[in-house]
Amino acid sequence: MQAHTKKHLTESSLVPLQFMVHPANVERITRFVKTIEPSGEGITVDEFFDKHFSGQTKGSVALKGYRYRENLTQHQLSKLTGIPQRHLSEMENRKRGIGKENALKLAAALNCDYRGLL
Repeated sequence: MQAHTKKHLTESSLVPLQFMVHPANVERITRFVKTIEPSGEGITVDEFFDKHFSGQTKGSVALKGYRYRENLTQHQLSKLTGIPQRHLSEMENRKRGIGKENALKLAAALNCDYRGLL
């Protein structure tokens, strides 16, 4: 069981953040940021996942996240791994399991640990 982590924020622990977004996404991002503002209460990783990614598997979310981090399209990742693009789409949309063999191929292409995809 994971323990709650609680860290009291101080003025020096806050960092200003500025980034560019498409005007159509401003309202959506603003709403999301308000949901993650520190409340002083701790939260486990599982609670965070359930709150923000309910109905999705951790592997599918991790695959999308790693692919986004590496700035790859499904088509590009397909060429790198030899996994059909259709299968990648199904993995990201929970219609197909990733499996250990595919996780190893994906991890090599995405510079991550394969266990995060299972």
